[in-house]
Amino acid sequence: MLSLNNLQNVIHNPRIPYVGTIPEKLEPGSLIVIRGHVPGDAERFQVDLQCGSSMKPRADVAFHFNPRFKRANCIVCNTLTNERWGWEEITYDMPFQKEKSFEIVIMVLKDKFQVAVNGKHTLLYAHRIKLEKIDTLGIYDHVNIHSVGFRFSSVQKNGISQFALPFEARLNSPMGPGRTVVIKGEVNMKAKSFNVDLVAGRSKDIALHLNPRLNMKAFVRNSFLNDAWGEEERNITFFPFSPGMYFEMIVYCDARDFKVAVNGTHSLEYKHRFRDLSSIDTVAVNGDIRLLEVRSW
Repeated sequence: MLSLNNLQNVIHNPRIPYVGTIPEKLEPGSLIVIRGHVPGDAERFQVDLQCGSSMKPRADVAFHFNPRFKRANCIVCNTLTNERWGWEEITYDMPFQKEKSFEIVIMVLKDKFQVAVNGKHTLLYAHRIKLEKIDTLGIYDHVNIHSVGFRFSSVQKNGISQFALPFEARLNSPMGPGRTVVIKGEVNMKAKSFNVDLVAGRSKDIALHLNPRLNMKAFVRNSFLNDAWGEEERNITFFPFSPGMYFEMIVYCDARDFKVAVNGTHSLEYKHRFRDLSSIDTVAVNGDIRLLEVRSW
């Protein structure tokens, strides 16, 4: 579960520049969580995942994450090999603000890094250097860091097989208050939409239809009861999905509603329209994703 509370090896208020050994090997599923504050006079700061800490010659940097505040507000990402920078990947959708706190979550995936800032997906960066070479975290320039923490656990264990779509399975136990369903997957690069449905198997009623539409950035919710769709709900503070991103969607059943969180951040509530919760016994998933895991308890 993508909970940011159970972090390991937490370092509090490190002095900047900070250069420290990463306590365990980074593997797919590992998280690095950096909480801090951007000073008012900051021009830039950087977080580097390095291969060693040598200054001369300078250690290779597998992932250089560099928010810049001067002139263009942007994040520049790059890789340094043999003291030479590669091509820059620039993100102009800037989540950092001067004199504001932030939380950076770097998730390590098999073929890329996925970065979220303040609970919102920010960017993807494909690996250019093998993961096993990374052993050092560096934080430099104008930034105040409150804490750095790690979580070492695997999401895609030794090439976990993906589930074929459309996918349908019985829940471990029927739905009811306190029950949870977790769907883990990766959104296709050219995804238009996908759906997760909680179904009452006997009647085929869909108690909860979750339908993220990436082509219009709408997170549609509905119910299909007595052979008819109801009224769509769409209101949302921000759309949590992006092409190529890994996600963990948690659906929690309460007495009054379903609560949905994506990658550890609360996304929406959906009031029960289908009252007979205990007859909801099936989860169905389909659409433009790689489905990696479905669990319920």
